[in-house]
This record gives sequence, structure tokens and C-alpha cells, in this order.
Amino acid sequence: AGAGEQVHVFSHLSHMYTQCSSIYTTYFFRNSDNYPETLQRWQAMKRGASDAIVRLGGTISHQHGVGRDHAPWLSAEKGPLGMAAIGQVLRYFDPQEQLNKGCLGRFHD
Repeated sequence: AGAGEQVHVFSHLSHMYTQCSSIYTTYFFRNSDNYPETLQRWQAMKRGASDAIVRLGGTISHQHGVGRDHAPWLSAEKGPLGMAAIGQVLRYFDPQEQLNKGCLGRFHD
């Protein structure tokens, strides 16, 4: 949402484990009359939330995986060694890039 816009944010904890849980968040914000503007508002909120999660040491993925929406923050969370390991696994098990091509990043030459 734009500056000065009200956004209502609701969160709850789910999938409780001894070391962590998943935080589910819902944003209620004013939609625009055109879809691209509404999408830009959502993307700005998503970017701000994801930046904060990674900056504060949270994980950008959860039980459903990373997905394209979270992929830009994956390398900040995993670091060079983690990304190299992911790349090795993908190149070994998916040499033809058939499984969710590019979803975790670009690892094939």
C-alpha cells in the first residue's frame, strides 16, 4: 500500500515445534481499480516483510518450500555454501531442469 494508507495485518502461529513455529500473516489493504496497481501494492508489502524476516534471522521458506515469491531472499538466508549445496543437488537430481525450473534460482549452465 502507498504511504499513508492503512493496512490491517493479522498473524497467527501454526505448526508448533520445540525449536520454532510457522507464522502465517494476512494483509488487508485497499485494492485499486486496476490489477497491476493492486499487485504493486502487494509486492511492496511482501518485499518489506521478506526483507525484515531475513534481516532478523528468520527463514524465508516453510513447509511448502520456497517458491518464486520467496526466491529473491533465499541466498541471503542460505549463504554461498548453502546455495552451492542446493545447486549441486539440483544439477545431480534434475539435470534437465524439469522440476520447477528456476524456482530456487539458476543453477544449470
